[in-house]
Amino acid sequence: MPGRLLRGLWQRWGRYKYRFVPWIAMNLNHNPRTLRYVPEESKDKVISDEEVLGSLLKVFQALFLNDFHKQSDILTVLPETVQLKYQDLLAVQHQRVKLLENRHQQQHIFKAEEVLYQTLGFSVARAASSLITAGKGVFVAKGFVPKDAVVSMYPGTVYQKYEPVFFQSIGNPFIFRCLDGVLIDGNDKGISKVVYRSCTGRDRLGPLEMSDSTWLTSELHNPLALGQYVNNCSNERAANVCYQEFDVPAVFPVELKQYLPNIAYSYDKQSPLRCVILVALRDIKQGEELFSNYYTIVS
Repeated sequence: MPGRLLRGLWQRWGRYKYRFVPWIAMNLNHNPRTLRYVPEESKDKVISDEEVLGSLLKVFQALFLNDFHKQSDILTVLPETVQLKYQDLLAVQHQRVKLLENRHQQQHIFKAEEVLYQTLGFSVARAASSLITAGKGVFVAKGFVPKDAVVSMYPGTVYQKYEPVFFQSIGNPFIFRCLDGVLIDGNDKGISKVVYRSCTGRDRLGPLEMSDSTWLTSELHNPLALGQYVNNCSNERAANVCYQEFDVPAVFPVELKQYLPNIAYSYDKQSPLRCVILVALRDIKQGEELFSNYYTIVS
């Protein structure tokens, strides 16, 4: 029994130590490949915001069309020009996949991860990590990820520096800190889960959902919302993805916000919604696990 307890504590320490500041300070020089240096905050971009936006819109639009038979309430509150745009896109999609009959009945035949594969050429999924003490990780389940592709998103409630997050952070290994001090709580359990669902309900406008809460479940509507499970790289396994911050622009289509896996803790129309995406640093093949840099040093 003591042996099992010690092993359990050791495994928990193995996952937590990367968030324990004294351990980080003492081990930085011993783990050079787990560090990521950027010259200044404004240059911490692997790809442009326009490229990030283009990738997200491409995936979200495909998901919207795949769920088109469920979107009738949303379509009624959209301008006629937007409705016609989706009707045209739907016709093109039907022609591409050769669905010539019973269009609406056959619309929802693809799972979200299959839509991702058809749209970007790859899909990602959670599975047991190749690192012994890491628990679950994220893998390229199908296809091929090209360098500079948006491969995942970090879901969760977004907190400004001055907002309360103490109780949510206790024993929580999924708090992501942005370069400007903004925090994203990617925990799908406990208080964090309750807070996210509460904020999602608060911001809903009739049939229009302002965020996606399905990442809290096993049935993801946004198949990219797995970024919180990407493990830290090591000296033996270099990072193949990196985090990049992205503020959702005001022109983001309101009907596609239902796929954004982030929500602001406070209802503030003045601040854009912060998202964090993961970008491929190199080509990544099917079956490879994703590894990121937990530390970013701004010099």
